[in-house]
Amino acid sequence: MSATPPNADAKLSMTQVLMCGAAVVTLSMGIRHGFGLWLQPITMDRGWTRETFAFALAVQNIAWGLAGPFAGMLADRFGAFRVLVIGALAYALGLVGMALSTSGLAFTGSTGLLIGIAQSGTTYAIVYGVIGRNVAPERRSWAMGITAAAGSFGQFLMVPVENWLIGSWGWQSALLVLGCAALAIVPLAFGLHEPRGTTQAGAHHQSIGAALKEAFAYPSFRWLTAGYFVCGFQVVFIGVHLPSYLKDQGLTPDVATTALALVGLFNVFGTYTAGVLGQRLAKRHILSAIYLARSVVITVFLLVPVSPASVYVFASVMGFLWLSTVPPTNAVVAQIFGVQYMSMLGGIVFLSHQVGSFMGAWLGGRLYGLTGSYDIVWYISIALGIFAALANMPVRETPIPRVAPRPVVV
Repeated sequence: MSATPPNADAKLSMTQVLMCGAAVVTLSMGIRHGFGLWLQPITMDRGWTRETFAFALAVQNIAWGLAGPFAGMLADRFGAFRVLVIGALAYALGLVGMALSTSGLAFTGSTGLLIGIAQSGTTYAIVYGVIGRNVAPERRSWAMGITAAAGSFGQFLMVPVENWLIGSWGWQSALLVLGCAALAIVPLAFGLHEPRGTTQAGAHHQSIGAALKEAFAYPSFRWLTAGYFVCGFQVVFIGVHLPSYLKDQGLTPDVATTALALVGLFNVFGTYTAGVLGQRLAKRHILSAIYLARSVVITVFLLVPVSPASVYVFASVMGFLWLSTVPPTNAVVAQIFGVQYMSMLGGIVFLSHQVGSFMGAWLGGRLYGLTGSYDIVWYISIALGIFAALANMPVRETPIPRVAPRPVVV
């Protein structure tokens, strides 16, 4: 008797997966990309320090990372649909709490903890798990690049929308509108509702414990995880603190808004390019090049005089490199370990990313409070980029060797 689960070969169409997955990521990533625009209006209205706001964003990132492996585990076991629905509801509730919080503790609980957990169930690890199970391996990196590019377009689209909402409706009403927008993830989740048995299909079946033990014992997984820490540190530090840094340099808020929008726009091209190149080139070389290029770009930005033109060039180039690490990193995880526990293992790698995000957001506010400048954090970002470029070089992308289970004689 065959042990294959019923409907194990049934899959969603690639077009449906890409359209719905891209729309989910567009909303979830687009909403969060503009959070830096709220730093000054919230801190000024509530009488809080920048560190209070930065700490809540740091908690958001670490909560996202810590919840990621568990959200991925649930998605691998029960399907992405349920995780996406719960995540969307939590996202909306967290945005409402962000608008209504009157104390630093409440703000950290809603903006930090609740939204962070919500993001773990509505972003890349969950959607990429569906892609991994429903898109052929030879097109997987490309498909992940398409989805990441959609999320990047959401960042480009949502920043001016969020800036307009803040200016026209006030920062509190703007957050309530975004809470309603987050609920649109619920109907989109139906397009990622996989047939029964799809999440358990695969030639090699492992327990969760065996999969975790195998991954952590594999050096390439550890190197990949270490490199992703740097990605989180750099992008969250820049995303959260760039608007305030530019204001300190005497530039208007419109320059910061345009810069964040350019990051999102050029991220569309960067993530798609990384996905396409991942089908042709060694992904470890792509990742090393991205991290090294970031260090070069930051160095040049700090050396030239700050002006709207230099900011726009920096934002455009950094935007091209922004989330271009995401498709090759997740494609390597699927290539090495297969897709059975892809969301869970991707969530673990992403946890390292979010530890870096926590440090980037919090350390930016902390060191600014101590020194009155962001210079030290910029220098740390440069050094970390060089480290990540070196860390990805020894990654082996070939499938991990496994001993086939012996057939049971009955």
